[in-house]
Amino acid sequence: MQVNSHDLIVTIVKKGWSERIIKAAKAAGSEGATILYGRGTGIHEQKKLLGIPIEPEKEIILTVINKCKTDQVLEAIMEAGELKKPATGISFVLGLDKVVGIAHLMNKC
Repeated sequence: MQVNSHDLIVTIVKKGWSERIIKAAKAAGSEGATILYGRGTGIHEQKKLLGIPIEPEKEIILTVINKCKTDQVLEAIMEAGELKKPATGISFVLGLDKVVGIAHLMNKC
């Protein structure tokens, strides 16, 4: 069990954007990611079609990364996802206290 050596980068973007983000993250040092699907309810998600509210689909990308690579991978995600533009998505980092099952990520800095 690794203690306090990894972060989780959570990125939420519009449907169809995950592949470009994962490609950029891998180029910056990530080993891979997990994609989940969801829907948004933010301020920019209140669009309608013929008076019917549209449920905007989202992709949630979970990337476990060694702390020494977090900043460079987060920067790559921000650029690939165009996250400096409004209503494009969000990415944030959570510290992981304990991690198991990622032997391929251990000591890779």
